[in-house]
Amino acid sequence: MKVLNGRELADFIKERQFLTVRGMTKKPKLLIIRDSDNPVIVKYVNLKKEYGEDIGVLVEDFLAKSSDEIRERILAANADDTISGIIIQLPILEREKTDGLTSLIAPEKDVDGLSGNGNYDSATATAINWLLAGYGIDLAAQKIALVGRGKLVGAPLFRMWTNSGFDVTVFGRGDDLSSLKNFSLIVSATGVPGLITSEMVAPGTIVVDAGTASEDGVLVGDVAEAVRERTDLSAITPRTGGVGPLTVACLFEHVIN
Repeated sequence: MKVLNGRELADFIKERQFLTVRGMTKKPKLLIIRDSDNPVIVKYVNLKKEYGEDIGVLVEDFLAKSSDEIRERILAANADDTISGIIIQLPILEREKTDGLTSLIAPEKDVDGLSGNGNYDSATATAINWLLAGYGIDLAAQKIALVGRGKLVGAPLFRMWTNSGFDVTVFGRGDDLSSLKNFSLIVSATGVPGLITSEMVAPGTIVVDAGTASEDGVLVGDVAEAVRERTDLSAITPRTGGVGPLTVACLFEHVIN
């Protein structure tokens, strides 16, 4: 069984990015806007700050007190020539305002690809593409199940893969997941710990866990541990170091561009 190790692929990208940034006269800068100290959010913000420091990209972490302050910071950053990219670290506390706020980000600075009108596809969705391509997985030969319809993964991946003519089915909240055993590639991104159980996964399946949640301060994914313990799968992402490192690499690729 293959382990889809995104960290190994990201290391090659990171080295190239370091050399690229070293040769730039103007250093790129990423602005991260958040309104929460949730452990999962803080974890991913810190990963981005560390990655930026490693390759020479400046990273500003802005903690907003309200959605109005998020709006004001976005508009100011749009007009700031020193800022190359802007992201809102999701989820925000007022989730119903997410679409309205992400749509305010200038298209050329929407490095997370969440506004729907920017220059880039979703960084997480692109990272999953990079991961599967890096391990030689032919998406055209797969029957694909996407579990979750979110802005970060499910919705953009469905759009990207259906536009490429791939066979994709989306499962949303309340759908019967027992039929997942009929699919050869499962990508899950719901943030529901242990949602994908061993009974749902057929032998030979490729499993990509792109879900993250916090249980007692520990980051966990959508895929139950019983699935990871199996040896009859074709490939699976590790508990950590699967999609996440490549998402960060993709995000900074957009910032550098």
